[in-house]
Amino acid sequence: MRENERIGLVVLDMAGTTVTDDGLVERAFDTAARALGVEPGTPEHAGQLAYVRATMGESKISVFRHLFGGDEERARRANAAFETAYGRLVDDGHVAPVPGARETVERLRAEGRAVVLTTGFARVTQDAILAALGWTGLADLTLCPADAGGRGRPYPDMVLTALLRTHAADSVQGIAVAGDTSYDMRSARRSGAALAAGVLTGAHDEPALRAAGATHVLGSVAELPDVIAAYERTAAVAGDQ
Repeated sequence: MRENERIGLVVLDMAGTTVTDDGLVERAFDTAARALGVEPGTPEHAGQLAYVRATMGESKISVFRHLFGGDEERARRANAAFETAYGRLVDDGHVAPVPGARETVERLRAEGRAVVLTTGFARVTQDAILAALGWTGLADLTLCPADAGGRGRPYPDMVLTALLRTHAADSVQGIAVAGDTSYDMRSARRSGAALAAGVLTGAHDEPALRAAGATHVLGSVAELPDVIAAYERTAAVAGDQ
């Protein structure tokens, strides 16, 4: 097998992929909407909620910029209210790991692969989730959009930042990405990652993940290590022919 056919870097989304969300994004959005005078039950609220659902996985500040027509001040107020509300839900114990997620990270690292956890949330919320789960230090690196210059998914920036920070692969063909949304898949494909694995434990279904470019669709992130191993075996056989 050629060097660039080994997966040395695995980039994993958090909410919906390695962390159960259980509707927390929508609950936090309701709080943010109320803070800006958008009441549940109104057509405006219904339209905004539909957009939030459709754009799961995208950077949250980008979502609010769209919802408030590019009004940066309102978008930032809404994002701050959202992050505060989500943080409170985390503090109240409303997050849990996807079954097998921790073991997946540990196995991948034991196999000599670097693992990076990424999110569309702000750093303060990401750190709160990691602390609540006891996952601080579990992965080689954690990234939020601000760590990658401010652009979250569907841009490839966090995946490429993971590569630049870890030096865990010789090229983008040594990267695997897993996520539960079409935005995760678009980010993976735009980065040039060899594997873009959609998982069915979160926001989007198989047709949406496939349409966004998923190379694999898995029931859970717990299946990922075996998928990577199978990919490498296939690549090794092809390389020998």
